[in-house]
Amino acid sequence: MAWYRAAFSAALFLFSSTLVATAQDVTLSSPDGAVAITGDLLGFDGQFYRVDTQFGELTVDGSGVTCDGPGCPSLSSFIAELTLSGSSTMAEVLLPALIEGFALRNGYQTRRDSLPDGNFDYLLLQGDQIPVARFTFLVSNTDEGFADLLANEADMVMASREIRPEERKLAQDAGMGDMTGASRSRVLALDALVPIVAPVNPVTNIPVPQLAQVFAGKITNWQELGGPDAPISLHLPVAGSGLAQAVEDRLLKPANVSLSQDLRRHDRSSGLARAVTTDPFAIGIASYAETGTARTLTLSGACGFAVAAGRRAIKTEDYPLSAPMFLYLPARRLPKIARDFLSYARGPAAQIVIRRAGFVDQAPEEIPVKAQGQRLANAIQAAGDEVDLVELQRLVALLRGMQRLTTSFRFETGSTRPDAQSRANIAQLSRAIEVGDYDAKRLVFVGFSDGEGPAEGNRKIAMKRAEAVRDAVVKAAETANMERLQVDVDAFGEALPMACDDSGWGRQVNRRVEVWLR
Repeated sequence: MAWYRAAFSAALFLFSSTLVATAQDVTLSSPDGAVAITGDLLGFDGQFYRVDTQFGELTVDGSGVTCDGPGCPSLSSFIAELTLSGSSTMAEVLLPALIEGFALRNGYQTRRDSLPDGNFDYLLLQGDQIPVARFTFLVSNTDEGFADLLANEADMVMASREIRPEERKLAQDAGMGDMTGASRSRVLALDALVPIVAPVNPVTNIPVPQLAQVFAGKITNWQELGGPDAPISLHLPVAGSGLAQAVEDRLLKPANVSLSQDLRRHDRSSGLARAVTTDPFAIGIASYAETGTARTLTLSGACGFAVAAGRRAIKTEDYPLSAPMFLYLPARRLPKIARDFLSYARGPAAQIVIRRAGFVDQAPEEIPVKAQGQRLANAIQAAGDEVDLVELQRLVALLRGMQRLTTSFRFETGSTRPDAQSRANIAQLSRAIEVGDYDAKRLVFVGFSDGEGPAEGNRKIAMKRAEAVRDAVVKAAETANMERLQVDVDAFGEALPMACDDSGWGRQVNRRVEVWLR
C-alpha cells in the first residue's frame, strides 16, 4: 500500500475529464502487480504519465510503474510532444523565431514540416538528426486556441488578447486552474492596436473616442476628422482573431458602442496593411509588428496631449491601446524540454529575438529625466489650483538625475488588481532584483492618478497603489537580499498626466505606478 500512496501523491492534478482526441488504453501497474491503474493515456513527458481514469485525470510517476497497452510510449526513443494552438501571428512569426533561438542556444538543429490546413510541426533534432522534441502548431485564432485547450487537444494557447471571463470560468471548471495566475499565463511579447491609413491620407492624428466612433460606423466621412470629403472604408482582422476581439474589448466597449458591420476583414495584419496602403480613404487597425508601408496615426486628445505607437510607449503602456501577446498553460506538467523553452523565452537572449522579429520585447530600458520634456510640459499645462508650483518642484527635485524604467504598472478597469502586462512586469522586476541587477541602487515606486476628484485624495490613492506594487515586487523576490538596494515610494497624484482626463482611456493611462532608478 506504500506504493499506492506514493502513486496518488504523484497524481498532481485531479479534475473532470474533457474531450480527448488521441487517447489510447493503457494500464499502469506497480512492480508487485498489487495495484493497477487503467485508463486513456493523455500524455507522457518522459517522466510522468497523464491518464484519464475512472477517478478523473491522474499524473503518475513513471519510475514506479510499468505500462501495458497500445498507447504506451517508447521509453528508449521518447520524443517530447507539445501542441500549441491559436493566434496565427504568434504561430507564423513569433514562436518559430523563438524556437530557432532556443535551438541555436542549446545545440539542436530544427526542421519544419508542413501539415494540412496550414498547420505545421517544428522538430528539434540532436546528433544524427534524431528528433528529441516536436512542437505542433495549430494555426487559427485565439478563440480556436482556447477551444482546443478545453478539448484537451492543445497544451498551450497562443493568444493575442487576454482570456475572457467566460473562458476563464470554463477552464477553472475543467480543473485547469486560474488561467490568469502567474504559473498559468505569461506575456511572451508586446504588441499594440495601431490605427493606420494610406501614406497619401492627410489625417495624421485621431482621438481615441473618435476612433471608436469610426469603427462603430458613427463617423463615416473623413471630413469629420479634418480630411477630405470622402467616405471612410473600414478594415479589421478576421473575426475571432485576438486582435479583432481586442479592438472590441479595448476600444469599443469602453465607449458603449458596437462594431460596424460595414467593414472588410483580413486573415493577416500584413494583408490588412497592404490593402489600406493602396486605398487613400481607408483606415484599419493592425498589429504594431505588421503595419508595412502604411502610415500610423497618432492618438490625440482634446486637451492637446498626444502619443504615438513606439517601442518605449508600448512597453510603458503609455500608449493606451497596447496588446500583450500571451501563452496560456493548463495546470499540468509539461515535458522538460518545453519547460526549458519557456524559461528561455523569459530570458535576455529571447528578448533580442522578439525585437528582431518585429515585436516589442520586455527587456527594461532606462529613460533619462531629460527625455521627459513633453511629459513635464503636460504637467505644467495641466497645473492649476490643486496642483501648484510647489508640487511640481517637489516632483522635479525627486526625479532629477534619475532614470525611468520602462517597467510600469497599471490596473484593471475598476480594480486595484494590476493588469496582465503589469503582472508580468512584477515577475520580471522581482527576478531582476533576485539576480542582483539593482544592487547598490535606489528604486522609487512613484504613483500617479487621474484628475477625477480632489487632488489630495488622488495623491493618497496613488500612494496606496505605489505601496501595493512595491509590496508585490518585494514579496515575489523571495531569494533577494533587499538590504543590498534602497526601495522607496512616493506619489504625485494627478501632477504628471500622460493623457486627457476627458475619456475612460485617458484616465486609465494616467492611473499608473512608475519605477525610477538611480
